[in-house]
Amino acid sequence: MRFSCLITFLFVLASLVALSLGQGTRVGFYSTSCPRVESIVQLTVRSHFSSNRAIAPGLLRMQFHDCFVQGCDGSILIDGDNTEKTAGPNRLLRGYEVIEDAKKQLEAVCPGVVSCADVLALAARDSVVLAGGPGWAVPTGRRDGRVSLASDTSNLPGFTDSIDVQKQKFQAKGLNTQDLVTLVGGHTIGTTACQFFRYRLYNFTSSGGADPSISAAFLPTLQSLCPADGDSSRRVGLDNGSENRFDNSFFANLRDGRGILESDQKLWTDESTRTFVQRYLGVRGLLGLTFSVEFGRSMVKMSNIEVKTGGDGEIRRVCSAVN
Repeated sequence: MRFSCLITFLFVLASLVALSLGQGTRVGFYSTSCPRVESIVQLTVRSHFSSNRAIAPGLLRMQFHDCFVQGCDGSILIDGDNTEKTAGPNRLLRGYEVIEDAKKQLEAVCPGVVSCADVLALAARDSVVLAGGPGWAVPTGRRDGRVSLASDTSNLPGFTDSIDVQKQKFQAKGLNTQDLVTLVGGHTIGTTACQFFRYRLYNFTSSGGADPSISAAFLPTLQSLCPADGDSSRRVGLDNGSENRFDNSFFANLRDGRGILESDQKLWTDESTRTFVQRYLGVRGLLGLTFSVEFGRSMVKMSNIEVKTGGDGEIRRVCSAVN
């Protein structure tokens, strides 16, 4: 029995080590070249968070959007015409100033050493912790990309995507269905604009009704927040009752028909993803999942998508511009 437990422990440990190594990245990459990197990024994120809690979901979503386009290479940070930053899905992202601030401080102590892509990966983790979520060991060693094109953002998951399309987009990046449910669940801290879901509230069906997957009891609340002729930029919490706080209440909201985005609510209406939602909710008869643990694991997997290491890419001195 003890031997069996030891084998299981060693297998899990080996899996975690392999996961943390990723594609050339590793935990502690800067331990000698820039040993203060994590503390500098952490203190910078905390400073900005103290005056604006919205930077937490902003930084988390920023890394998500960066990794799904050309891999996790910091290309979303580059300024200019027709860059990723200017594309529709990225126009409302926030937190760029946090990355620039941290990078400026790092350049003062470790010039030309730490990539902007790694600063973003560390900042995303630190923002989750500040929002009440889990921490995890972040593998580093990424290099920054030199190309940033708005046209490349077409493969980002969209708010009207079917579950099949969402799964295809995640699978193309080496992420499975559990990763999909887990990462979407974590990225719902914060808010979204009425323009991304108001169509669900009015004339969604051929008979002029709302999206039937929305709870009838919740519909009036959403309609009062986003009137048919109201401000399309008004922001509403993605996780009703728990915005800006990291927890698993999002999954309970999906069960109760309170998902804000159409693509989110489909995680419950589609059988292939509903099973994972139920496992996070602890439904009897299903093997339970611990959201805080699985989220960290999925974030490590995501942060190693198509990373540039070694002689590939560059270390940008200013994150908003290529060298």
